[in-house]
Formats: sequence, C-alpha cells, structure tokens
Amino acid sequence: MSSDDTFTMRSVAVSAFGPSVMYGLSEGLMLPVLAISVIHLGATEAVASLVVSLLGVGSLITNIPSGILTTRFGERRSMVFAASISAVGLVLCLFQWNLLFFAVGVFLIGSASSVFLLARQSYLADVVPVHMRARAMSTLGGVQRLGLFAGPFITAGVVSVGGLRAAYVVSLVAIVAAGVLALVVPDLERVSAHKGLAQRSTTRGMLRDHWRIFLTLGTAVLLLSAIRSTRQVVVPLWATHIGLDPVQSSLIYGIAGAVDATIFYPAGYVMDRFGRRWIAIPCVLIMGLSFIIMPFTHQELTLIIVAVVMGFGNGIGSGIVNTLGSDVSPSAGRPTFLGLWRELADAGSAAGPLLLSFVAGVLGLAIGIVVSGAVGLAAAVALARWIPRRKPA
Repeated sequence: MSSDDTFTMRSVAVSAFGPSVMYGLSEGLMLPVLAISVIHLGATEAVASLVVSLLGVGSLITNIPSGILTTRFGERRSMVFAASISAVGLVLCLFQWNLLFFAVGVFLIGSASSVFLLARQSYLADVVPVHMRARAMSTLGGVQRLGLFAGPFITAGVVSVGGLRAAYVVSLVAIVAAGVLALVVPDLERVSAHKGLAQRSTTRGMLRDHWRIFLTLGTAVLLLSAIRSTRQVVVPLWATHIGLDPVQSSLIYGIAGAVDATIFYPAGYVMDRFGRRWIAIPCVLIMGLSFIIMPFTHQELTLIIVAVVMGFGNGIGSGIVNTLGSDVSPSAGRPTFLGLWRELADAGSAAGPLLLSFVAGVLGLAIGIVVSGAVGLAAAVALARWIPRRKPA
C-alpha cells in the first residue's frame, strides 16, 4: 500500500477507475432489457423475475471463490478473467438460442461481477494511501453508479434503432473495453512476507482469526446493504400504490438516481477528513427515516421529495461498505477477507427485498416499508457501536 503523501487520484485514474466506469456502463446497458428479453423468449413475468435474480445469485455464490482467485492470481488477471466471463455471458444473452442458455448467460454475468468488483476493491485498498482511501472507494462506487445511471438512456436509443439485441451488442463492447483497460493495471509488488502469507490464507483461517469483526461490524454492513437494496424496489412500488403511472414512477426514480450518483466525492472527503462515522451513520439514518415517512406521501410531489432525500442518504454512503471492509482487512490475504465481507453485504442485499415482500404480504405495503425503515435505524445503532474509533492502518 502506498504511503506517499504526494499521491494523487489522477495518477491512477485510468487504471483504477477506467475499468469500473466501463463495467458499470455495461451493466447499465443490459439491465433494462433482461426481463423483457426473457418474456420475448416465451416465459412468464414470474420466470423473468427469477432469471433476472440469477445476477444476484451468481454474485452471492462466487464471492468467496473470488477472494481465493484474486489472492492466487492477482487483481489484474482476475479483472481480465471476469471481463472475459461476462463477455461470454453477454454473447449467450445476445443470441438468445433458448431460455436455458439465456439464464446461464445471466448467471455468468452475475458471477463475473463478483470477481471484477472484489479485485477492483482489493487493488485500490493496496495502492491508495490510507488518508485517501474513503475518497478512492467513494469514487469507485460513484463511477459505477454513473455507468448504471447513463446506461439505460443509451439503451433506449440503441433499442429504438436496432431492437433488443442491440443493447447486448453495446454492452458487450463496453465489457470488452473494461477488460482492455484492466490490462493496463500494473501488478502489485507486495512485500514477500505478506505475499507468502496471502498465498496460504484460507477462508476458514480468515473466519477463525476475524470472526468478531464479521459478527459485529459485518452484521452492521448486512443491515446497511439490506435497506440499500430495498430502496431500489420501494419507490416504484409505492408510486404504483398511490396511483402514479409508469412514466411518473420512472421519472421519480430517475431524479432520485441523479442525486444518488453525483455526490460521492464530497462524502469520501468527509470520511477521510473526519472519520467513517460522519457518513456511515447519517447515510442509514436518512434512508431509514425516509422509509418511515414514505407511507405518509399520497401525491407525486411529496413522493419526489422523499425519494430525493432517500437518494441523498444513499449517495453520501457511496463506497462505505468497501471502505469499512478495506479498513478492517489484513494486508496479507486481503482478497480472501474481502470475499467474505462481500458475502455479508450481498446476503443483506438479498434479504432486504425479501423482508419487505414478506411483511407487505402479511400486513400491507405501508407496514412493510416502515419495517424496512426500522432496519435502517438498527443499522445506524450497529454502525455507531462497531465502527472502529481508531484510525485505519
């Protein structure tokens, strides 16, 4: 890890953030057409939802193997490998031979994203000095969000000209560009003692040595990830519930997404300058309170206000999961540790919408949203209790 006080983000801009911009853009290009493509293959809406969920399933399954792969072969090779696997998945989605091949393609894309994002995080944790780590991680999260935000607008244009498959073609170009940019990332020369320890790091050993961190701060991150993922579902659901049409719902979601995607760097600066607590706790408090207030909105304007506040809360937390994971991870075997860390975050991301679905099905959508908001308040308490007060080393 660099300790040079003269380090600047510009010095690693292309190698550190270039691949992530293209990777996020690739995802943003194909996500809007996945479910539609499945339906065009003759499947029901329920099956389409199941196929799209394979993105998350693939990521969840491969988080731990991703850490092992990155530890063994290094960040650069892992990113190139991930981009290649994602490209194969996109080819399967592009040609749409049948539903099975399409589902396999979606699963491969989800699996590759786990490898790529973990390798990117591990690289930044090593190459960026600690006093700039939060800004680096926030920027990493921010550039990916910018790609996800811009992708659907590009998709709308290319689909209107070339049909659904055109979206996969452009997405494939973006992922190939991500792989090419990853090739310019220099391999890190780690201290030999750390390198030897890293090669011997095992998942079981990490769990044995760091179980307290996973049980405490890891639980807080799980709760944080749960409310974050639920945020993506709750705005369109409540918009529909109060009678807004799909255009209005999409507009509200887009406005909130624009706020979310544009405030990442100041948040990283605050974390580096004043500490992680100054962002992590307000992030989940704002989202939790926004959830609790949302059922009291009954028209478009009030929902827009709440959605924008919610987007602001999520936006200031850009990179917080990666930052906290990098702070508490050991230098030796860091990718293995981060694979477990991402597993906790992805478990929370999967559990959040499921909790909302269950409570809404039993007690109604409004109660489900309030309960999800309570998860955010619980995350705030957990983060306040378990974020280390000492400066990261």
